[in-house]
Amino acid sequence: MDFSLIETMRWQPDEGFVRLDQHLRRLCRSADALGFRQPQDAAGKLNAEVGGDTPLRVRLTMSFRGKIEITTSPFEPVAEETVWKLRIAPNRLKSDDALYRHKTSRREPYEEARAAFKKEEADEVLLLNERGEVCEGTITNLFAEAEDGHLVTPALSSGLLPGVLRAELIRERKARSEVLKLEDLKFRKLFVGNSLRGLIRAELVESDA
Repeated sequence: MDFSLIETMRWQPDEGFVRLDQHLRRLCRSADALGFRQPQDAAGKLNAEVGGDTPLRVRLTMSFRGKIEITTSPFEPVAEETVWKLRIAPNRLKSDDALYRHKTSRREPYEEARAAFKKEEADEVLLLNERGEVCEGTITNLFAEAEDGHLVTPALSSGLLPGVLRAELIRERKARSEVLKLEDLKFRKLFVGNSLRGLIRAELVESDA
């Protein structure tokens, strides 16, 4: 295999890893689906790499043979009043490419989308599929506020990575999945989010793709 499985998570000095069980479950499911060896003592290896009084961004990378590598760096939370600028990627995701339903080092479509805009033009870039359905951001899932106050997020059938935060919000019935088009995002409060950063308020700067 010429790619690795990846999990990126947050470690807090006062509470340890955030959503660790969910991250490890996703890692195991992806390993099983893609024919990788199952991870051995991933939790123990993660805990051996953290400590101190600073929040950490922790990245776990696992090879096809099950070799685990862990890197850490200080994590700076996104300020509560932050609003990220969203743009629409010129390239499209293929809804039937099952590889992109797993978090791996094969990130070509996301890198292409991110490279289409300068950093000051976009904080995040949304990808659509070949049918014009909204999929996800390059590092986040998308959420739009519905009339009933719940969040709606693009459906897995559109072709996207089922993020850990997304799964938690759906499980807690704070969000539900639907097929979304760009016109469905208009006049709605938007958020993007992942397990590392949580939910971030967002606005779509342009809606043509």
